[in-house]
Amino acid sequence: MRRREFISLAGGAVAAWPLIARAQQGERVRRIGVLQGGRSDTDSTRSQPNIAAFLQALEQLGWTDGRNVKIDYRWPAGDADKARKYAAELVALAPDVILAFSAANMTPLLDATRTVPIVFVAVADPVGAGYVDSLSRPGGNATGFMLFDYSLSTKWLELLKQVAPGVTRAAVLRDPAITSGVGQWGAIQSVASALGVEVSPINVRDAPEIERAVGAFARSGNGGLIVTGSPLSLVHRRVIISLAARHKLPTVYFVRAFVTDGGLISYGPDVADQSRRAAGYVDRILKGEKPADLPVQAPTKYELVINLKTARALGLTIPPAVLARADEVIE
Repeated sequence: MRRREFISLAGGAVAAWPLIARAQQGERVRRIGVLQGGRSDTDSTRSQPNIAAFLQALEQLGWTDGRNVKIDYRWPAGDADKARKYAAELVALAPDVILAFSAANMTPLLDATRTVPIVFVAVADPVGAGYVDSLSRPGGNATGFMLFDYSLSTKWLELLKQVAPGVTRAAVLRDPAITSGVGQWGAIQSVASALGVEVSPINVRDAPEIERAVGAFARSGNGGLIVTGSPLSLVHRRVIISLAARHKLPTVYFVRAFVTDGGLISYGPDVADQSRRAAGYVDRILKGEKPADLPVQAPTKYELVINLKTARALGLTIPPAVLARADEVIE
């Protein structure tokens, strides 16, 4: 869903607020907390499409913000202190269920509550991170939708070699503070020698650190970048895209938002699709089911997105076999 559609949907929700009084006379108004991973509700590329997809699916299931549900939003923007603060704020509102985007928001939420139901989206390795007991039987107060299996990370390095065969060095941008940052790095490292690529990690804690590290990496030739999945990667995506362009580094990203903003190529799950599916779990929990009994689901849709304008600027010709697999090509 695009920005115009989201604004229309959000505007409708605001207009519906007077209906709360009528809803309370005939039915209980339920409460949903949303802990997002984006910068704010003005971050259209990352946050709005996913929230809009969730709201649309929720409404199709009979739940409308301002009528029979009230939705409270918080946007930590990858800031760990804000995530802890906002997680506590949402729990204090006594919601019926919380929707959490990204692994970085899960630890503070589970520290704040082990009773309020949580549905997560875009979380890699929820078992390894300790968020659930198992994929089939989560066992606690959280369930949801995996971002991907770590084996997907190896595809990013393979894709980098396909679109830029001359690459012999790759810097992997990752967040070492989250379990999935370590896991993705390990998966990429495991196939690097077989692909003839020397890999090195770059942390994504803040923009100055990223700029210094990418600049130092780029001083030697035959380099490329891989940007792994994390909220901080998304928060700093415009900085990362700009650095890749400035230093002419072919770069593979984990989600399409980078490519629509000018990045070269991405391969990863459709997070908006996961957001739509998350509405189904929220609906089931509001109707009495428990997260412990709802299995964690893997992605059902992956998408390959290529920006040909960026490829031309880098002097790259995308192989026909890669183009043929693309779900979207940006001219």
